[in-house]
Amino acid sequence: MRALFQRVTRGAVRVDGAVVGEIGAGAVVLLGVRKGDNDEDAAFLARKVANLRVFPDDAGKLNRSVIEVGGAVLSVSQFTLYGDAHGGNRPSFIAAAAPDEANRLYEVFNAGLAALGVPMARGQFRRMMQVEIHNDGPVTIWLDTEELRT
Repeated sequence: MRALFQRVTRGAVRVDGAVVGEIGAGAVVLLGVRKGDNDEDAAFLARKVANLRVFPDDAGKLNRSVIEVGGAVLSVSQFTLYGDAHGGNRPSFIAAAAPDEANRLYEVFNAGLAALGVPMARGQFRRMMQVEIHNDGPVTIWLDTEELRT
């Protein structure tokens, strides 16, 4: 699984012009699911997102997690994180999981965050979304379960 974690002052997702998910301060997480990912990957990534220390402490050091600062997470599914442009200018998405499995693992990830006490909002799976991200810092961190476990 891959997550692009962005610390934000606020974020929102719109579908057909209507807001379907919105947060204040916290993180927007764009989440991609790869073929072969499993529940363990989703739970591992949820723990990593919840505990990633990228929010400032009283001294200004990036030393607090989204949980510690009382932030929220806006979770947005994004199969294009597995786009591969090695073969030309049109990306291939063959590494991305099939939609049913990707949606299932996206929900496992979201449930993992909620179980850790992280307030959440989400996009809508397999819908065209307009994602509003007010990046704070900016702080943007790439998380890949395959890379994190090696």
